[in-house]
Amino acid sequence: MVKCVSILGSTGSIGRQSLDIIDHLGLPVAALSAGSSVDRMAEQCRKYRPKLAVMATKEAADELNEKISDLGITILHGEDGLIAAATIQEADCVITAVVGMLGLKPTLAAIEKGKRIGLANKETLVCAGELVMAAAKKYGAEIVPVDSEHSAIFQCLMGCGNKREVKRIILTCSGGPFYGKSREELGVVTKADALKHPNWKMGAKITIDCATLMNKGLEVIEAMRLYELPLEQVDVLIHRQSIVHSMVEFADGAVMAQMGSPDMRLPIQLAMTYPERTDCVVDPLDLTTCGALTFAHPDMQAFPCLALARKCAKLGGTACPAMNGANEEAVALFLNDEIGFYDIYDLVSKAVEAVPFIQNPTLEQILEADRLARQAVRCMKN
Repeated sequence: MVKCVSILGSTGSIGRQSLDIIDHLGLPVAALSAGSSVDRMAEQCRKYRPKLAVMATKEAADELNEKISDLGITILHGEDGLIAAATIQEADCVITAVVGMLGLKPTLAAIEKGKRIGLANKETLVCAGELVMAAAKKYGAEIVPVDSEHSAIFQCLMGCGNKREVKRIILTCSGGPFYGKSREELGVVTKADALKHPNWKMGAKITIDCATLMNKGLEVIEAMRLYELPLEQVDVLIHRQSIVHSMVEFADGAVMAQMGSPDMRLPIQLAMTYPERTDCVVDPLDLTTCGALTFAHPDMQAFPCLALARKCAKLGGTACPAMNGANEEAVALFLNDEIGFYDIYDLVSKAVEAVPFIQNPTLEQILEADRLARQAVRCMKN
C-alpha cells in the first residue's frame, strides 16, 4: 500500500472518489489540484490539509488564497503548479485524474521521480504512450490503471509471466446512452441526451466520449501502449450491464474476466493498495441479482469514432495525439451547443488528415500535433 497521495484533478468525479478511498484507507494527502472549482477546493484543503494546492489560473489561485490563507498551504497555478503537485516529495503515489493532454507533462514528471501513477488520464498513453512507458521502465515507476477496463485487464494479467500467453484483450463497453440507435436517429440527438450515461456518473467530456464511443477507441490505444500489444490483439464488445469490466483471452482458449459493481472506487482503491487487497466501501457484487450478462459487437457505422480511433491506432505516430486533440476541441464545441453530434466525428477525422504525419515523434512534435489539430477544428468550425 502507498503511504501518501497527490491528486491531480481532486474536484472532479475521479478525484472526489479518490478522496473517498483515502478517507477509508486513512492515507495522508500531500497535494491537490483543480481547475476552477475554488469553493470545492477550499473545502478539500480544510479537510485534508495538503502541503500544496494548485488551481488552473492565477485568478482562481488568488481566490483560493483568500479563502484558506489561515491554513498556511502553498498555492500555485497552471502547468508548473501541476508539475509541482505531481513531483512533491511527500507523495509516493500520484492519481492523475485531470482531463486531456493537460496530464501529460505532470505524469512524465512524476514518473521521473519514480512515483506510482494511478492512471486515470488515458490521453497520456494515447498521445505519448511509447515515451511514457519507456520513461516508466527507465525510472522504475509503477503505472497502475484506474480506468475500470484497464484495471480489469491489469488484474486478469496478475501472475501472467509471459506476454506470449495472451491471445487478445477484450475491452467491454456499455454502449453509452445511444446503444441500438441508427445513424439516422443519432443525427438529431442533443447534448442533454448524450449526457445521460446508463451506468456511470462521470464528467461531461468523458460522458460525451462514451456516447460517440470515442472513449472506447481511446481505451484501445491505451491498452496497446500499456500492455505492449498490437492493435489486432485488442477487441471491443458491448456489455450493457457494466458488470464484466474487461477480459483477457489466453493462448489455450481460456478467458479470464474481472467482474464487480460498476463503481470507480474499486479500481481507485486497487491503485493505492496494490499488490494488496483490503476491504472496500463499495457494496460487493451480488451475482443473484445483477441479471443476465449480454455481449455484442459495436456498430462501427453508427459510431464511426471507434473506427477512426482504430485507424489512428494502426497508423501510430502523431495520428493519435492529433485525433485526441481534435476530439477534445470538438467535444468542447458540442458541449457549448455550437455543433451537432456527428459533427464531432466529421471535424476530428478532417483534422487528423490536416495534421502532418510523423511516425516516431518527439514530445515536442506530439504537443505540436495536438496544437495543430485543435487549430484545424476551430478553423473548420468557423
